[in-house]
Amino acid sequence: MSELFSTLTVPFLLAMFLAVNMGGSGTAPSFSAAYGANIIRRNAIPGLFGVMVLAGALIAGKEVSLTLGNGLLDQQYFTPLNTSVILLSISISILVANLIGVPQSTSQSTVLAIAGAATATDGLNTHKLFYEIIPTWIILPLIAFFIMLGLSKWLLPTLKDKVFTDDYRYLNQHKGLKTVLILSSLYVAFSIGANNVANAAAPIASLTANEIGQENLGSFLPIVILSVLIVAPCFAIGSSLLGYKATKNTGKEIVKVSPFNGTIIAVITASLLLLASVTKGIPTSLVQLNGAGFIALSISKHGVKKTFSNKTVKRFFTVWGIAPLFAYILTYILIKLLQ
Repeated sequence: MSELFSTLTVPFLLAMFLAVNMGGSGTAPSFSAAYGANIIRRNAIPGLFGVMVLAGALIAGKEVSLTLGNGLLDQQYFTPLNTSVILLSISISILVANLIGVPQSTSQSTVLAIAGAATATDGLNTHKLFYEIIPTWIILPLIAFFIMLGLSKWLLPTLKDKVFTDDYRYLNQHKGLKTVLILSSLYVAFSIGANNVANAAAPIASLTANEIGQENLGSFLPIVILSVLIVAPCFAIGSSLLGYKATKNTGKEIVKVSPFNGTIIAVITASLLLLASVTKGIPTSLVQLNGAGFIALSISKHGVKKTFSNKTVKRFFTVWGIAPLFAYILTYILIKLLQ
């Protein structure tokens, strides 16, 4: 038992460190609209975020855990070394993005880190990666973008009531809308739990199953649940330590968000994420779904040129492209060198 504990200590600590970083990154798509609308206090966000992430992981996170724990790379390849390298590579890529203040896709970094390990060990499931996961990464943000663009161009302008303007003073007269906006933020956090907790929990669950010799599905699921219970609370810690800067950047520096528009973006992105989670178990980028909605809103207000000349938008696209690729390359190189 002591040998097993020693074997699992480093990977579990790395998974918890990753969860802290994911909490910092995931806070932005959950609460940027409510925070941008000035209807929720900064110090209330971490606790609410942590509770909803845990609920989402336990209720709707099974399929994504199975994809990351066995779908891309066979469970047998999740050795202590490989698992530690995967988690370390993801953590570094997310930590750098958080320090820059850009909410980064933990799902994309996780998938490509596991793909890097799978490439190094000749165990990559190319069909799952290239025909299911990557197409979903392209299609869902486009859906979010065009839905929000259509709404902001043709539907939202017809709503002339002052509560739908960018003047937050009117929000105090509409308690119902404030409640809806907060509920939508909680809904997004739930969706993050359903999709993103598996990024940290699934690799260590597969490692644990290997180490104790439990490789069938019936034995694997309880191990996933235990891993989730250890990892998910770390999201709240990360939200408290690292979430403010990215939340501020998304909620206030791409486009000024009215409460109603913020609610629409949150519901669209969370629904698409949940759809990917429960139907196919596809690890998906909520931050990019959320960003697509904000960019569509900005285009409808300010035009394409002004939106894409925004330094925050440029920084987002740069980090979104580099961070997952960095996780892939780092994982591949480290495993090749350490094998």
